[in-house]
Amino acid sequence: MDSSPIQHPIARQIAHALLDGFDKHYRLFRQSAADAKQRFERGDWQAVQRAAKDRIQYYDDRVDECVTRLHQEFKADGLGETVWQQVKYHYISLLTNHKQPECAETFFNSVCCKILHRDYFNNDFIFVRPTISTEHIDSDPPTYRSYYPGKHGLHKTIRQIIDDFGWDAPFADLGRDIGYIVKKLKLHLGEWPEVEPNYQIQVLYAPFYRNKGAYVIGKAVNGNQEYPFAVPILHDEQGRLELDTLLLDARRIGVLFSFSRAYFMTDMEVPSGYVQFLRTLLPTKSRAELYTMLGLQKQGKTMFYRDFMHHLKHSRDDLIIAPGIKGLVMLVFTLPSYPYVFKVIKDYIAPPKEVTKEVVEFKYQLVKQHDRVGRMADTLEFSNVAFPRERFTQELLDEFRKVAPSLLEEKDDSIVIRHLYIERRLTPLNIYLDRATPEQLEHGVREYGNAIKELASANIFPGDMLFKNFGVTRYGRVIFYDYDEIEYMTDCHFRKVPPAPTPEAEMAAEPWYPVARNDVFPEEFASFLLGPLALRRAFMAHHADLLKAEFWQQKQAKIVHGYIEDFYPYPESIRFCRLFNAPSPKS
Repeated sequence: MDSSPIQHPIARQIAHALLDGFDKHYRLFRQSAADAKQRFERGDWQAVQRAAKDRIQYYDDRVDECVTRLHQEFKADGLGETVWQQVKYHYISLLTNHKQPECAETFFNSVCCKILHRDYFNNDFIFVRPTISTEHIDSDPPTYRSYYPGKHGLHKTIRQIIDDFGWDAPFADLGRDIGYIVKKLKLHLGEWPEVEPNYQIQVLYAPFYRNKGAYVIGKAVNGNQEYPFAVPILHDEQGRLELDTLLLDARRIGVLFSFSRAYFMTDMEVPSGYVQFLRTLLPTKSRAELYTMLGLQKQGKTMFYRDFMHHLKHSRDDLIIAPGIKGLVMLVFTLPSYPYVFKVIKDYIAPPKEVTKEVVEFKYQLVKQHDRVGRMADTLEFSNVAFPRERFTQELLDEFRKVAPSLLEEKDDSIVIRHLYIERRLTPLNIYLDRATPEQLEHGVREYGNAIKELASANIFPGDMLFKNFGVTRYGRVIFYDYDEIEYMTDCHFRKVPPAPTPEAEMAAEPWYPVARNDVFPEEFASFLLGPLALRRAFMAHHADLLKAEFWQQKQAKIVHGYIEDFYPYPESIRFCRLFNAPSPKS
């Protein structure tokens, strides 16, 4: 960076304007998270869904506001290199004691990349590398509270943990639920470990809210042993609170933070402190994933991109066309050594698809804003991404030139892709089923049907339900990831196939009944889904109701009447109501 004396007072003013824009964004972000407490206490689930959708747009709105301000007040288009270098210099000085410096750096990049030419996208002008350390930033309130069960006993300590969150809603029977927690601990541990004198329980200061639940997240620290835990809290039929279960292993807690679920709302003054704490519970989750799951998806994108660039420098394999059946809508490619796929929308979408590029982009944005209920993959959306040209196979480059030339910018040493989506790489369900043992096939088919049913309950009809459009995660869950034909359930018309007027009509290639747009005939699903006998048997054993129009019509009716289903990011078998035959909390 240019270290010459600062000669442009306007640079300091621009730096302040940029930080004002970010501070406004984070103030609104925190306010939405703080308001989540009242929404949860009231059981106002419609408001919960609205707030989750609205918050996703906050960041882009503030970036656009800031861009407009810089153009109007400072004639940003006409400023030279030296000014922009000094803007960054001043901005860094403003972040010295900031509580969210990493997020403020990302905001700076977002604004400047809308103003500056791509030639300026280097560390002299934007934050290609982070500048301010996020280690040991003081937080008020603190990132986590510490409790010492050795002084007060485990029952009293758990009660104090719950009481400290100050929920303004009564518990049905907190003493009973604390007893269940202690029982679950004994089942999990077998016998109590020898307790160190400084044994403590650390709990993140703010609860995590999502959908119809609140989550207490923490860990027990006993000497050099750490035990992660999460406690989901739900409403019962009378609106009273109940502890629903206790999650005690990193795998189950990791599912809470899955890329296929909506972002949490939690009120954090210092987000890096929360991410650092969560990393001690979930060491296999990247910081990028955790920032994203905390609702700071732009920061997640920034860290993902830095991680990917680092991986490119330390790997040698080439970018290739993704294995599997080629899609009609997307060109999909991957780097075999990296667990993600890259997707671009083709310039020309061939029949029988009846969508445009604009429609596909709309559908992906719909999924971003919708409750994904653990069954739709989240995507990272990028513009103007430069890849090393030498890492493109000739086959991939030729395919790009053929199907998506408008998105391709070729340079001597790089390939710039103007717009792409990035998703976690999954095993396509069709490939999984082809290779499956009988037990795996049963599991895959059952999960496939469960995914469709849960999406339907969340007002999403997948449209194209072929197995190739679903994937299997490392946790064995089936996830939907092809969005170009999704529709809201409430926009579909589920019908029975009317009787054929004649045998000849039934044998004809064309249907004998009129079919309007968004007409769906569930009984027809079997003809293109259920081929092999073993697969058909598994499907009919678990999900025969998916072939009946009545199933879909009943789901529609619930949605129309405002009913919001319960979705548990853990097996129902481990809920206290199942484990100990306790009353079942339902809203």
